Amino acid sequence: MLKLALCDDEEEQRSTVGALLLEYAAARPELAIRLSVFSSGARLLAMVEENGPFDLYLLDVVMPGLSGIGLGVRLRETGGSGTIIYLSISPEYAVDSYAARAFYYLMKPLEKEQLFQVLDQAIEEMEKQRSACVTVKTHEGLRLVRLDELMYGELAGRAIHYHLANGERLESTTVRSSFQEAAASLLADPRFFLCGASFAVNLFYVTAVERGCFLMDGGRRIPLPRGLFTQARQRWQDFWLGSC
Repeated sequence: MLKLALCDDEEEQRSTVGALLLEYAAARPELAIRLSVFSSGARLLAMVEENGPFDLYLLDVVMPGLSGIGLGVRLRETGGSGTIIYLSISPEYAVDSYAARAFYYLMKPLEKEQLFQVLDQAIEEMEKQRSACVTVKTHEGLRLVRLDELMYGELAGRAIHYHLANGERLESTTVRSSFQEAAASLLADPRFFLCGASFAVNLFYVTAVERGCFLMDGGRRIPLPRGLFTQARQRWQDFWLGSC
């Protein structure tokens, strides 16, 4: 089942976009899409806090109270990695959508063909990312970790510590090669960036690139060597621009 949320403060838009989404769901029964519709960001957040995140969000940008951009940021702060698609009558907020790590920014009125194409792309990317895993050899045995749940890997002593989005940390057995070689399975994925000699960072969980560090979800700062700042910022921008 794929859980999809639509949030728009205008009743006419909820009806119009909702009808398109139901048509999309009917055309792709294998996805078993369950659509939930919300008239405000506060109601959507309350549902997420009570029942957990959705897989895919379609959010109006301009809403009274909590804007779509603010809503997206709040959803990210809850730890949810659901895909966000923004809907707007104006392109002026497109750059702001990167703060919520949006997958796409669609202009209203929506064209059915474009909407369906973007939804297909988003779901394909979700499935690809969810299927990508790394095998971690710990002292308790092998552990399969999904890359979309992994915030970063860190070399500490002679082991790699894998920090997950849910707060869990896994410690590998002793590493007898360089960190870059040991983390090769992470670095082969375009989401991960080698940050100096001791960190492999998932760009999805980076909220800002500052001089001297990556700022991560939850406020953690990952040290960034001075010579990597320009490259790191470009990689992070390309990662999100390539997704939108």
